[in-house]
Amino acid sequence: MEYKKLPMRQRKRIALIAHDNKKKELLEWAYFNRELLAQHELFATGNTGALLEKELGLNIVKLKSGPLGGDQQIGSKIAEGEIDFLIFLWDPLEPQPHDPDVKALLRIAIVWNTPVACNKASADFMISSSLMTGEYLRLIPDY
Repeated sequence: MEYKKLPMRQRKRIALIAHDNKKKELLEWAYFNRELLAQHELFATGNTGALLEKELGLNIVKLKSGPLGGDQQIGSKIAEGEIDFLIFLWDPLEPQPHDPDVKALLRIAIVWNTPVACNKASADFMISSSLMTGEYLRLIPDY
């Protein structure tokens, strides 16, 4: 397979998603990392985006609620190269009515070599990485 390089600018485009049982955890994490997040462009699914915008006082590009197509909108933005990385605190122990959408989103992120954090620890590592402060050339499949 051939690959092409997709540059990530210094100002990253970050998607933030959390299932209901993980929203509080994402809000606390985002509040703790508010100054870092403020340096980037933030996207979120509907309810999560509204909560984050209120809690952080930052502009969030809000898409539809996850079960109503928001997960798929994020996936589309990943496929189009419009999202640089995904923080998705999903709840593996709670059945989700839109589970196929969740799996599709995660699959798209992997296909397009998009960094994904699915828990607070991986989100901490990603946001504190030295790669956050500069440009990065991400290799993506050249389909």
